[in-house]
Amino acid sequence: MKSSVINFFKNFLLCGVTGWCMEILFTGLNQLRRRDMTLTGRSSILMFPIYGMAALLRPVYRLIRRKPFWVRGSLYTLLIFIAEFLSGKFLQKHASCPWDYGKSRFHIGRVVRLDYAPFWFCAGLLFEIILNRKDRN
Repeated sequence: MKSSVINFFKNFLLCGVTGWCMEILFTGLNQLRRRDMTLTGRSSILMFPIYGMAALLRPVYRLIRRKPFWVRGSLYTLLIFIAEFLSGKFLQKHASCPWDYGKSRFHIGRVVRLDYAPFWFCAGLLFEIILNRKDRN
């Protein structure tokens, strides 16, 4: 039991850092659209525990590991959208949500962007790979 709690905590930290890095890279590369060659990426300290929750994908993977990648990626996308919606609404309620997708026509509640589904699909599969490396058992 103690070992699984420690492994979850390690995975939580790993996912939190990975998520931060992905977000900084994504927002930095997004500056190219604005022709801002500084490529300055951004994130918030509040995002760390939200990305850390991706550690919960490991037990999901164990249930669906025999499914094709597109089924797994689609389920991860759905779960990430749910987590993004719940955490975003919670943070909005406390006036501390670091993102606002209200300008996108594909937003849900200003906290989820449906057009980001392909990115979350890939992120879910990346978290799957990271969380299920044989040497991390």
